[in-house]
Amino acid sequence: MPPGKYGTQEEWEQDGDQEIFMDFLLPTGIFLKFPVSRNDTIRNIKKMVWKNASREAMFCGLRDPDLYVFTCINQTAEREELEEESRRISDVRPFMCVLRLVAREGDRGEKLTNTQISLLIGKGLHEFEAQKNHEVDEFRTKMRTFCEEKSLDRQNLPWQRWMEYSFPCELEPCSSPAAGGSSKSKHGKKLFVNVKFESSDESFMLQQDSQDLPVALMKSALKKKATVFRSVRQEPEDYTLQVNGRWEFIYGQHPLGQFKYIFSCLRNGQNPQLTMVHHCTISKYQEDQGRVCSQMYKTRSLSRPPPLPLKKLVVQAGLFHGSELLCKMMTSSEVTVCSEPSWDQRLEFDINVSDLPRMSRLCFALYAIIEKTKKPRGTKKKNKKADCPIAWVNTMLFDYKDQLKTGEFLLSMWPSVPDDKSDLLNPMGTVQRNPNVDSAAGLLIRFPNIRPHPLYYPPLDKVYLKLKEIMDNKNYTEFFEDEKELLWKLRAEVRDYFPECLSKLLLITKWNKREDVAQMVGLLKSWPELPAIHALELLDYSFPDPAVRSFTIRCLKKLSDDELLQYLIQLVQVLKYESYLDCDLTTFLLERALSNRRIGHFLFWHLKSEIHVASVSLRFGLILEAYCRGNIHHIKLLSKQNEALGKMKALSDIVKTGSQKMTVDDLKLCIRQESYLEALSDLLSPLNPSVILFEICTDKCRFMDSKMKPLWLMYKNPLEQADMVGIIFKNGDDLRQDMLTLQMIRLMENLWKKEGLDLRDKLDQAIEEFTLSCAGYCVATYVLGIGDRHNDNIMIRETGQLFHIDFGHFLGNFKRKLGINRERVPFILTYDFVHVIQQGRTNNSEKFERFREYCERAYKILCRNGTLFVNLFAMMKAAGLPELSSSKDIQYLKDSLALGKSEDEALKNFKVKFNEALRESWKTKVNWMMHSLAKDNRP
Repeated sequence: MPPGKYGTQEEWEQDGDQEIFMDFLLPTGIFLKFPVSRNDTIRNIKKMVWKNASREAMFCGLRDPDLYVFTCINQTAEREELEEESRRISDVRPFMCVLRLVAREGDRGEKLTNTQISLLIGKGLHEFEAQKNHEVDEFRTKMRTFCEEKSLDRQNLPWQRWMEYSFPCELEPCSSPAAGGSSKSKHGKKLFVNVKFESSDESFMLQQDSQDLPVALMKSALKKKATVFRSVRQEPEDYTLQVNGRWEFIYGQHPLGQFKYIFSCLRNGQNPQLTMVHHCTISKYQEDQGRVCSQMYKTRSLSRPPPLPLKKLVVQAGLFHGSELLCKMMTSSEVTVCSEPSWDQRLEFDINVSDLPRMSRLCFALYAIIEKTKKPRGTKKKNKKADCPIAWVNTMLFDYKDQLKTGEFLLSMWPSVPDDKSDLLNPMGTVQRNPNVDSAAGLLIRFPNIRPHPLYYPPLDKVYLKLKEIMDNKNYTEFFEDEKELLWKLRAEVRDYFPECLSKLLLITKWNKREDVAQMVGLLKSWPELPAIHALELLDYSFPDPAVRSFTIRCLKKLSDDELLQYLIQLVQVLKYESYLDCDLTTFLLERALSNRRIGHFLFWHLKSEIHVASVSLRFGLILEAYCRGNIHHIKLLSKQNEALGKMKALSDIVKTGSQKMTVDDLKLCIRQESYLEALSDLLSPLNPSVILFEICTDKCRFMDSKMKPLWLMYKNPLEQADMVGIIFKNGDDLRQDMLTLQMIRLMENLWKKEGLDLRDKLDQAIEEFTLSCAGYCVATYVLGIGDRHNDNIMIRETGQLFHIDFGHFLGNFKRKLGINRERVPFILTYDFVHVIQQGRTNNSEKFERFREYCERAYKILCRNGTLFVNLFAMMKAAGLPELSSSKDIQYLKDSLALGKSEDEALKNFKVKFNEALRESWKTKVNWMMHSLAKDNRP
């Protein structure tokens, strides 16, 4: 190989269509070197290799190009086979500008799928194989079989059932919007619908009642077509309705006005635009996806911790079942700091092996002891020692096959994060080892051999007989003292009359007593299924018992697809509390995702967004692999979105890190490059898979002037007559807190609509729209404790609708300046708002009282559902959001929703807050003025 500089990272980060000289090693021993474009695909490069090789010796030794594949050394210094030949060389980014051509080996289809999955989830499948872990191997085998069977079953569905999977109905919680802030109406609204038939330019304007079913509209369309074209009458059951320019369909036993698209058209005064699609077209989509499946079925590392200026090291250990400490914690002796400290000490816990709960976990913390600064003479207090946490790690006492662990285990520890919490142990943390072994502290432990043979957690059948004997003995009545004793003794009554209080009974259960565990598990078998509002709470890490979690999933199976989507963010987060890979929650989520592609879409992105987090990378990566195995066709759609997001990130980096002042024209020039135009066009929106981002409008694109320079990308769809679709891409901020807040606001909106209170309807006058949306804004921001409520974050649409942006602070975490709280009112209600609500008249108290009634009614609805909001926030503790990391952070929500108080007491408190917000509104104006001055004085 000639000397010189070969491909580095900088080569691939350049813009444009520059050529790069590359070396090619052929299996015949021939060496080639020629330039290729950065935008050339692997497939095109292979054609160029064949063309150049035809002029060289030994060409006759090469066979068909499809029998060969390129290999390279990638950016992680690993050998990679380039099976996905549609990729551009600039996206492959080989570490050196060298490609080697080798003969294909093994199943090409399997290899191609493995490559596509690896690229999509951002984690090589070979990393799973390198684990050499029986649990990982068994989980992959089991989930692959499960997901592939689901895929094959799906292809055999009738076309109507297949539609329910691929294009689930998008519905409002109520039917068409009605006037006066109420969505309850005896008679539906009349609407005009423009309907055309596929492969035809002719369309008809039809009038329907919003309460009619889709089949009624299709009957009208077929009747009109037969009349106009004198064609043979057809059956409406052979058709479905598609929203023009979108992958969204109108079908089933739902009123027309309940479909989100038609609901939106009614609210905005627009005529729905629909296309009649014959079932043969749908069946062809199904066959195409089935053909793909049939063919198939033949990081980021943590930085090294800084050196410790410490003298003594100590290990603390504790046995936990969920959040409950099973017995007294144990502490090792102190040893001097060195490269390989050794304790060689036996730690014995005060609990019988027979009393260990099935889900017992052993938690370790490594910490150092630092001598505090000596006190001046004259002080009586002795010098104290301070604990400096260094690292922690957790491991299960029983393995995934119910066997008590024995022998040596090397546990790679996680670095401790200094905070104000006093606990060194982290029972809430993962039981996975830190994969960054080079930078992690390793703790070597040895479990004793209690018996000469393996010890398994025993089945409970024999214990049940003993339990029955005890229960039949009338004298055997006492277990615990005080309230715990009473609750435990009346556990059957709790089941019969207060089943929703199951979590309280579980919390007082002594999981370190085997008899109590057996009784509790037995009681669960006859416990009535709980509604989701109460079942979700049982997925918290405080309830790790497998029988409890199986019961919980059994309850959640009743969730509709829309309800599941509503809670999906939380369900993904509590996966972090699972102790083993193969669990009921994982199977439940995969089963529902493979039965509804919309659920699968959002499950994929929720998991993918945290694949870089080391503690969940293995678990989330395995679930993503399983989902892809069960939906091969979806890989292509998701890969296109993933590629587009990659280009958006590249554009964002260019804008933020450009060596010179970046202009909007420079951004447009970048987007016009072939590789960017192709990647950023013709894809489904990651935010809503029903929306097609068909063609990017380069001239309308720009970037905003805030700190993170978010991109403002505009798309048009020639098949959709609506306005252009805008996408804001922000790179560098954690938006999960914003996602959580928006989820809660959508949940509030759904609850209000179910109670007949629609605070977002488009009414005859913009003032009415402002009044209703302002009521929703006031109540929602008060309950959630939204901060940063300055005038730059409060917006209003042309329709009069008020809304808030930027949810970087919530749960009462208000900003302070120089020690002064800048936000001193419960919610924003300025006299400017009141002026609009009263239609500009100071004596129009009737309008203002109506606004007050809307606020009070909205607040009472949220209070009645307070437990649901608290449970959903509690499930998000695992996400690691800075303002939601412990149970204390949720106290604000409990207070704002007046949990534990009667509805009258809660309303009385809200009225006080309402009057305070109105009386102290002058403070809001001062805060807004200071914010404006600070913004104007920025450098």
